[in-house]
Amino acid sequence: MGHPTAEHTARPPRPTPRPAARSLTAANGAALRLIRGSLADNRAAALRLTWWTLLSAAPALVSGKALALAVDQGFLVDRPRTAALGLGLFALCTLGGAWASRQTYPWLAEIVEPLRDRLLRDVVTGTLHRAVTPGTGQDDCAAVAVARLTRQVEAVRDALAGQLMLLWQFLLTVAAVVTGTAVLAPAAVPLVAGPLLVALGLFAVLAPATVRRQRAAFDAEETLAGGAVETVAALRDIVACGAHEHAQREGLDAVRRHLRASRALASVSALRRLIVALGAHSPVLLVVLAAPSLLAHGMTAGEIVGVLAYVLATLEPAIRLLVQGLGASWLRLAVAAERLADAARRPDPRPDPRPALRPADGSAALSGIAFAYGPEAEPVLDGLDLSLADGDHLVVVGPSGIGKSTLADLLTGMLAPRRGQILLGGVPLDRVARHDLAHARVLLPQTPYVFAGTLRENLCYLAADTPDGVLAEAVEELGMSALAERLGGPDGRVDPAGLSSGERELVALARAYLSTARLVVLDEATAHLDAAAERQVDEAFRRRPGTVVTIAHRMTSARRADQVLLLDGGRPRVGTHRTLLAQVPFYADLMGHWRTGASEEPHAGNLHPRDGSARGDSAGAGLNSPDAASDRSS
Repeated sequence: MGHPTAEHTARPPRPTPRPAARSLTAANGAALRLIRGSLADNRAAALRLTWWTLLSAAPALVSGKALALAVDQGFLVDRPRTAALGLGLFALCTLGGAWASRQTYPWLAEIVEPLRDRLLRDVVTGTLHRAVTPGTGQDDCAAVAVARLTRQVEAVRDALAGQLMLLWQFLLTVAAVVTGTAVLAPAAVPLVAGPLLVALGLFAVLAPATVRRQRAAFDAEETLAGGAVETVAALRDIVACGAHEHAQREGLDAVRRHLRASRALASVSALRRLIVALGAHSPVLLVVLAAPSLLAHGMTAGEIVGVLAYVLATLEPAIRLLVQGLGASWLRLAVAAERLADAARRPDPRPDPRPALRPADGSAALSGIAFAYGPEAEPVLDGLDLSLADGDHLVVVGPSGIGKSTLADLLTGMLAPRRGQILLGGVPLDRVARHDLAHARVLLPQTPYVFAGTLRENLCYLAADTPDGVLAEAVEELGMSALAERLGGPDGRVDPAGLSSGERELVALARAYLSTARLVVLDEATAHLDAAAERQVDEAFRRRPGTVVTIAHRMTSARRADQVLLLDGGRPRVGTHRTLLAQVPFYADLMGHWRTGASEEPHAGNLHPRDGSARGDSAGAGLNSPDAASDRSS
């Protein structure tokens, strides 16, 4: 057996950042596949978006020509009406372009909103598949999963909208500027196109470095979020072990890494101003310096003004759009799309054994079981032997972190042992097909899951054909009649946020009770119920056909069990409550300290059914509760 804290200290480490040197091709490929997929799924919307984008680019084509007309044939020859006509033409085209731009947004939404929904569905599905597939490892902590479901999905949606909305505008605007300049003043085309090409080349050179630093910023953000959640969740243990300085150093190191990554990204992003100056401001300087020569070769003042209008009013916003809008947006899209594609990855399903065996009953046998959370980690369980007949009721007790939840995961096939064999219903656990395993055993974790729907849907999720009479009997057996009545009966709607912790536990317990599984494993599944409610649940499961393994929250559960398994960091002990009480001092010590200053059942005046707990004394204190820990340490 491992050290008493091995189950906590040996858990898989938080995800390490992926190498920042991964090729730009992979990120770009993920983004391109995302764009192609979204356009292919909404062809009609894509065609309408293209049409309105073409119309919105019309002012870029006529702006320079309209201003040249106003200057040469209006202002310079004292013809204000002609000048007003040229300016009016430009204003009319601008208004028309703005109206056309407005028409693009509904069709843009028709493309990006379904994509957002699909990304959320794929990421959630992939995360859940990896979490429940043995051998794949749980590579996503809660904070990383939330970051992907919120910030990164929204980043993809916003970036994709920017690409679809602005990419066409940029290309059409540049084409309009070059074409308009060639028509208006052919001699000025090199002065405009030359710096533009240099700026685009510089942007292409900087793109790989910016992608690497954008990816490093994402990694640092996820690492910081994951570390913060882990530290907050373990504050009690950190303070108890005097490890607050170490935890503080880890947290500050993560903050500093995130700061360095953000600064590195900002330093590359600052070079975008140079690209704007090179591609948009230097053509203005070149045209102004070359103005005398252009005038000498036959260009008019109005044509020079028109070229400057093309550059300042049209090309400069387009370049800025590329490097600050499209550029940064594409980089965010490429990096986030690559990360989300990895998050949506589903592990290859483990092939069912051939021939597959089916458990005959709820019996279980563990022989020489050893398990550790990593190749170098101290074993949480080592050399565990256990035998349960069909119909047995076993309670597992021991200090927090000793391996009780690990045993529950091993017994139900959620984890595979490093060494040893597990039999379920007389057959090896690894020879049971996934479908048969799902019907042979059920595990209730410490955090119950209740989903939005009717009460019947929640209770009958594992047994869809449950008759109304059986359902009503189970509700009565488990003492949740008042809850069912408050919700409106079996067909009443369930709002998980509107239930207390104890009420959610009752719903999950009833779901397991109604299942066809012959082996039920309850991992502190009654932690938020008062002692009387826990006793009623315990007795209901004892009357239910099959084997029950309970990870104890209160030591009173051990007094009612057929067998008790004591995990204490040494050799596991199995026996009845009376036997262990008489022969194992540590077990007697656990029982004695738990009962210090408490009765076994709370006073009736201290029951709070709405919260599913007992207050006012320490009777409800569980084996792993702060009160119990204080009693043991005293």
